[in-house]
Parts: sequence; C-alpha cells; structure tokens
Amino acid sequence: FWSTVATSFKIALKDLHYIQVLSIAAYTSTVIFFFALLINKKLKETFIIPAKQLFYSAISGLLNPFIYYIILLKAYSILPAYMAQPLNYTWPIVLTIMSAWLLKQKLSLISLVAFIFSLIGVFFISLSNNYIKSSVNILGVLLATSSSIIWSLFWIINVKDKRSIISKMFLNFLFGSIYLSIILLLIDLPKISYNISFFASIYIGFFEMGFTFLLWLTALNKITRTDKISILIFLSPIISMFFISIILKENITVLAVVGFLFILVGIVISKWKEIFTFERGKN
Repeated sequence: FWSTVATSFKIALKDLHYIQVLSIAAYTSTVIFFFALLINKKLKETFIIPAKQLFYSAISGLLNPFIYYIILLKAYSILPAYMAQPLNYTWPIVLTIMSAWLLKQKLSLISLVAFIFSLIGVFFISLSNNYIKSSVNILGVLLATSSSIIWSLFWIINVKDKRSIISKMFLNFLFGSIYLSIILLLIDLPKISYNISFFASIYIGFFEMGFTFLLWLTALNKITRTDKISILIFLSPIISMFFISIILKENITVLAVVGFLFILVGIVISKWKEIFTFERGKN
C-alpha cells in the first residue's frame, strides 16, 4: 500500500490544490482512527488526559499531518514522483542523526557513512533531467528532502509520549484536521470536483495515513522483536518506482536511478544491524 502512495499523490494533485488533497486525506484518516478507537475500546481514555498530553498532541498534529504533508505534497506538486519519492525516503538516516542530537544517543561511524551516501544520492537526483537549472525545482528538492526532518522530529517527540499509539494518532490527526480547516477558510481555492483526484485523496487517507498504519501496528504487536520486520518497510520505495513508471509513465532518468541507489545504500548501511539480525533470524 505504501508503495502506491507516490503515484496516488500525483493523481490527486492533477486537479486539486495540495491543501485540498491533504485536507481530504486527513479527514479520512481521522475517521479511520476514530473507528479504530471504538473497536479497541480506547475512546474514553483518549479524551480523559492531562493538559500536558493534550498539548503534546496539538504540537504533534502541527508537525504531522499538517506541516509534514504540506511540505511533502508541495514538493510532489513541483517535482516528478520519481524524484520526490526517494528524496523523502532519506528520513531513516535523518532520524538517526537527529536522535543522536536531540536524544543524546551515540552517533556511530556507520551512521555518518550512511548520511554521506544519502547526500550523494540527493545530489544526483537534483541533477537528473537538468532540474538543477530551475530555481522552482531546486525548491522542490529542498522541500522533499527537508520533509524528512519534520518526520523525524515528529517521531522523536512521540518517543516521550507513552500513550496508546492509536489514541495519539487520532488526536494528532484531529488537531491536524482543525489546522487544515482553518487554512481552507482563510485561502481562496477552486471548488472541489468529485473526480479521480478527489478519490485519490481519499485513497491517500486510507493507505498512506490511516488503514495501512494500523496494519503496520498490528504486525508489530504480533512479534517479539520489531527489527525482524522493520527493514521490510524499505521495500516500498523500490516497488514504488515500478508503479511510477507503469501508471504515471514518467521517464526515469539514469541520474535519478543512480541517486535512488545511493539513498537506498545509505538506508541499508544505517540499518545494517537490523538487516543482519533479520537474516540470521531467518536462517
């Protein structure tokens, strides 16, 4: 499901403003998390919380879905999907670097090497198809890459919040939906048409932010060690390139492929211990 999202972004953005796409997706996700709370009987505990935790949710909701997806969808509105998608997937490496800085965790040599590979990958993707010559598309590269910083900051804040993940995600998206509703009231946007872009936005709410996240949480709850499956999530950028090529029919350049491979190698290096553990567990 996550592998289809880059393609869905581009389809949704074809006829809708990125704020409209995000609003429809966020509303959809909020409803999904609400029903998840009902099914798991966590509705009462979600709302009976101290003011400090409510503040955490307000800040988290500001970061994700509000700021993070505004930056990411704006990047997708500027760049081809084959460029925006791998640039956004630098987040595992950025998360490692930011965790060392903000959580006072030890930064290993492997993490630094992974970060360098990632930067090289970003450089090659930036050069692909002469996009570096356009200031507009330089902005797209910066937005797609910087979105990983917002994502990493969001998860670092959530480390300190020990509430139920479903409860936290519902409140995050509830606050995010409120922020988006205010933006929609303040800016003048074209009327929404109920076409493929509208339904693609709902799809994003289901399979980028909502239902798929719940599937992932269920998978994590079924195992004793998260590292045995967490590395599998990085299959999604590889599969995503297939959908981008077949459905969107984007002409993926050689430089973009080289950059994508450098970022992928950087991710593998940063997750080396998890990969080794996963392979050993299989054997």
